[in-house]
Amino acid sequence: MAKKDYYQILGVKKDAKADEIKKSYRRLARKYHPDVNPNDKAAEEKFKEVQEAYDVLSDDKKRKVFDRFGYYNDNLDADSPFGAGAAAGGRGAPGFDFSGFDFSSGSTSSGGGSSFRDIFSDLFGGSGGGGVRPEPEPPRAMPKRGRDIEIPLALSFEEAVTGLTTNITVNRSEQCSRCQGAGDTGGPVVTCTTCKGTGQVMRSGGRLQFSQACPDCEGTGRRRTPCSLCNGKGVTPKTEQVKVKIPAGVDTGSRVRVPKKGHGGRLGAEPGDLFILTNVGKHRFLERKGDNVYVMVPISVSEAALGAKIEVPTVEGKAQLKIPAGTESGQKFRLRERGFPSLRNPSLRGDEFIEVKIAMPKVISEETKELLKQFEKLNPENPRKAMGLD
Repeated sequence: MAKKDYYQILGVKKDAKADEIKKSYRRLARKYHPDVNPNDKAAEEKFKEVQEAYDVLSDDKKRKVFDRFGYYNDNLDADSPFGAGAAAGGRGAPGFDFSGFDFSSGSTSSGGGSSFRDIFSDLFGGSGGGGVRPEPEPPRAMPKRGRDIEIPLALSFEEAVTGLTTNITVNRSEQCSRCQGAGDTGGPVVTCTTCKGTGQVMRSGGRLQFSQACPDCEGTGRRRTPCSLCNGKGVTPKTEQVKVKIPAGVDTGSRVRVPKKGHGGRLGAEPGDLFILTNVGKHRFLERKGDNVYVMVPISVSEAALGAKIEVPTVEGKAQLKIPAGTESGQKFRLRERGFPSLRNPSLRGDEFIEVKIAMPKVISEETKELLKQFEKLNPENPRKAMGLD
């Protein structure tokens, strides 16, 4: 089996700190993730290789073995770098050559090297006799801000213009009153039930599965006895009616923030925020573009020719618009400050733009037809003359 340089794979130096290794891993994992590179076998293999390298270098025990021998195999005994093969004598797992070690005297056959006992002590702590590595101390909970919550809210076109105040049911959490967010009450240390003591949990990434440090015990496999009220989470569920003020002028995709109404924090840290994501409905006639609105309004031939005052729809009902004599189809007019209020400056408003379209009269009788023919005789105008056409 070919050896792999895990440091080279992750692009870090051999003396890289844990946070440098994690940062590089996250960057490469995002770059080569199967969801980002669908049907790319090369990227998928690279993602597996990056995951394998991080799995070894993020674990202190595995990293020590790799640094000494340049190799690590998951089939090795978790408490020994030599694996089951060492018991048979000679060589252990592939990539580890122990033929030069004197397992009885504590020296190598060539002299001057490290003995089996020395290596065991170096890797796992204790005296030259190969002491037992102490169990890792479960991490103490730290103050942690609560997570934000996002809730969608549907609004009508008119509600987006005027804004509104409403109550929204929010399923959130609050700091546990018994353990004050610590997740435990100082009881004895027990095996973590989330990871069953392994310190690792499986996660899915597209078509792949990979392991990561257990979030409840932070990879130690052990934790203090969980608080019986919050079951170790540090927070308890709560359903609350939250009063939300939606400002005038919101659009689809606007985010309205309600401070400190997200999930509860831990150990006195602030709660997260609640964000309302608005989805504004359509209007029958008006179309919104930014803070401006647009509408197409039909007018009759006589209104276009002679001029008239007509009603047009606006965001706040009807308004009067003066059509000058001789108006042509497609001509546009503007009603100032008849659009949406600005979210950035509520004292400002957009405009409304009206495009008129001349509606041709229906010939409903012979009399109407004769009148149109008479009109044509009295107004022998050729609208195609400028184009040089009859």
